[in-house]
Amino acid sequence: MATKIYKNYSDFLERENIKENGVSEEFALEYPNYEVDNITNEGCWNCRYCSSCRYCSSCSDCRDCRYCSSCRYCSDKNKNKGDLEASIPTLENIHQRILEAVSVPEALDMGDWHTCDITHCRAGWVVHLAGEQGYELEELTSTLFAAMQIYKKSSEIKVSPTRFFETNEVAMEDIKRCAELEKNNRRVGE
Repeated sequence: MATKIYKNYSDFLERENIKENGVSEEFALEYPNYEVDNITNEGCWNCRYCSSCRYCSSCSDCRDCRYCSSCRYCSDKNKNKGDLEASIPTLENIHQRILEAVSVPEALDMGDWHTCDITHCRAGWVVHLAGEQGYELEELTSTLFAAMQIYKKSSEIKVSPTRFFETNEVAMEDIKRCAELEKNNRRVGE
């Protein structure tokens, strides 16, 4: 499938052909063979050497994909999958803790993962609140992957990785929604 360079992930999400792959300008500079590397991919963002990526096209960056064996994020790391899973921290009441953290004025900035110790995006707050283990997982993988896995391990209330690329206002509404569901001990869809 064709791979095009996009200014950012938001522009990639707006593409007309959802099967088309996309890479950021930075990714294209770092991996100049991105077109060849993505030839078998479908709908992937910033990915290399995956196979059967149609299974993970909605997960962004193809991280934690069970169907690809050579994705740079899955195979370039020195830890095996068991070690990686064991290193994922759990945050009790994760949605309520995120809401509490982002409710402080200027604490939520969806424009960057981390801007300082007191300002993060939604995914950045997940990593930050997970402490040293969260930052270690982020260093081993990425902020996006670390936050996705911490959410997944900490709560049955699912948060799509596309939620990490929303505006402050939209993100805040969803954070409130998830915290309310968690507070009332309900799952999404109930």
